[in-house]
Amino acid sequence: MPVGMPEFVENPENRCPVILLLDTSGSMSGQPIQELNRGLAAFKQDILKDSQASLSLEVAIIAFGPIVKLMQDFVTIDQFTPPILEVNGLTPMGAAIEYALDFLENRKQTYKDNGILYYRPWVFLITDGAPSDSWESAAQRLREAEAQRRLLFFAVGVKDADMNTLKQISPPERLPITLNGLDFREMFVWLSASVKRVSSGKVGQAVALPAVGWGQITS
Repeated sequence: MPVGMPEFVENPENRCPVILLLDTSGSMSGQPIQELNRGLAAFKQDILKDSQASLSLEVAIIAFGPIVKLMQDFVTIDQFTPPILEVNGLTPMGAAIEYALDFLENRKQTYKDNGILYYRPWVFLITDGAPSDSWESAAQRLREAEAQRRLLFFAVGVKDADMNTLKQISPPERLPITLNGLDFREMFVWLSASVKRVSSGKVGQAVALPAVGWGQITS
């Protein structure tokens, strides 16, 4: 008889963990947060179209602003209910990155304890501002994790985001993207398509950020 956590007994597929690290500071109020909420709903609907990705993808949401808060623990997409994000306060981006890295390591250990294989995790950061806390040590830790192939990090800047800081946080081989307007839906459709390629084993096709379409690579 299989042993382990029920979620893994019922679904022993390889996992593709994705953390959405979302800025919910006060500057995201109004249309930006509304469009981000719509984009999350579109992300779920698009993943559900692919039966393999629905079994493999696990998504977690960590919001930052005014505090760092776990909005959604890791779940497969059929169990994912997109939260209605609300905004307030400052932008503790450094603390959010540190939290995400610790949270991800704990999940990877859970996979190992239950005999579950997993693809390289993704951390997908979306922000429209600048960090309101110290971020340098978090950035160093993130880059080290990238260099050791423990995760893939993607940064997306919205509106007046501090792209210079995002460049310093991001790995040099994967520069941040500036979102075209508030086109979160197209961004999440791209993310959905990418993680679906991962779940089908086409990993090499999944990591190139677009130069046109929903965003522009910051040079």
